[in-house]
Amino acid sequence: MRFKRVAQPIICVALAAVAPAVTACSANAPFSAPPGTPPVPQARHDSTTPIKHVIFIIQENRSFNNLFMGYPGAKTQNYGYDSNGYKIVLQAENLAEPWDLDHFSSGFFASCNGKGALPGTRCRMNGWNNVVLGRGAPKNAPYSYVPEAQVDQYWQMAKQYVLGDRMFASNLDGSFIAHQYIVAAYASRAVDSAYGAWGCEGGSGDNVPTLTDQRTYGTPIVACFNNPTIGSEADAAGVTWRFYTGAIFQDGGIWSSYQADRQIYKGPDWTTRVINPPSEFLTDVGHGKLANITWITPTYANSDHPGQTTSGGPAWVTSIVNAVGESRFWKSSAIFIMWDDWGGWFDPVKPPFKDYDGLGFRVPLIVISPYAKKGYVTHVQYETASVVRFMEGTFGLPPMAAADSRANDPAIDAFDYLQTPRPFKRFAGARPDGYWVNLDRGSRLQGRPASFIGDD
Repeated sequence: MRFKRVAQPIICVALAAVAPAVTACSANAPFSAPPGTPPVPQARHDSTTPIKHVIFIIQENRSFNNLFMGYPGAKTQNYGYDSNGYKIVLQAENLAEPWDLDHFSSGFFASCNGKGALPGTRCRMNGWNNVVLGRGAPKNAPYSYVPEAQVDQYWQMAKQYVLGDRMFASNLDGSFIAHQYIVAAYASRAVDSAYGAWGCEGGSGDNVPTLTDQRTYGTPIVACFNNPTIGSEADAAGVTWRFYTGAIFQDGGIWSSYQADRQIYKGPDWTTRVINPPSEFLTDVGHGKLANITWITPTYANSDHPGQTTSGGPAWVTSIVNAVGESRFWKSSAIFIMWDDWGGWFDPVKPPFKDYDGLGFRVPLIVISPYAKKGYVTHVQYETASVVRFMEGTFGLPPMAAADSRANDPAIDAFDYLQTPRPFKRFAGARPDGYWVNLDRGSRLQGRPASFIGDD
């Protein structure tokens, strides 16, 4: 199902300079390893895996500490420090709070408050008091957490399956770049968000900044990438895929990753494999249709994004999980639930430094499958591209970039393929499919909330 495009107001965000120097960086070209880099071994299909369907659910803008503060066996902390050395006890805050926080690169650098030669490295993790706050946010708003009762479905899923407490975003900024890492594990060194749109529909004048190796801002490039993606590789390998998402940017929507990938957006896959609205997923599974690889991004109301004044995310995710769990696909499925970036919220764990773009702050990861370990908190270091790595290993697809080449594969620690597949037990808190279908219809004309800091 496709939507007619209509004009929407554009929200722009000014970039804060990290360093006075502006150094040119690479053009919008596919990833290539630096000279002298050893060749990366090609991914091999694991013929012993029972997994034939990978479902990747991407929610919005929550740090691990923000959603799972106090979770047994996981690293969390109920206090933090500000840049002046004052201890701040975290306050409980509604999932549906009406304000947003800076979660672009400027927010990362401020929160990290690094002391290394490169901005955003050797983080002190005490600069959240310097983060730009959305309209109406109280002082020290980032030093907050969501009470367990408001996200009980997520906690119940974690208790039944696997929770990762060392899952980091592969990139250091917000959703536009994060959503390239979920499909391509790379974003041509781009950072933050395009000024006018969310990808290839914006035209040649719609540019996005870049990051240099020194983590300074470099030459902007067009926000329409020309990198290999899981979708393009799956097409070549005969692996089926679908990307369920909300409206495109010009309809007031975002989080449609392939909108910024030229090969998909300009090709036949855009009308056949990129599906909106996201509630179509429930309809398809109910009719016995599920691709080998599936991504599902939310509409605003169900996203968990700060500034929404809605709390539909847990019920939305629960409905998706139940749909798969009660379908004929359960015994061959692996479900990954991840929040794409930290959203500006405090987290006590320092992100490991990998390169100019990562890693970002910790985000939650829940792994659900009949072969996932039960009630297990994994402390293995994962990142966004780890889910991509799992897709590649499952279906014999080659790595595409540095992030998916380095990322740990959850198949090794979070799964036990030798165990008897566990029967699915329905989670409470879901809503009927018709509820989501009607909600998606009503969201077509909704624009981005005025409380948003930026476009993601």
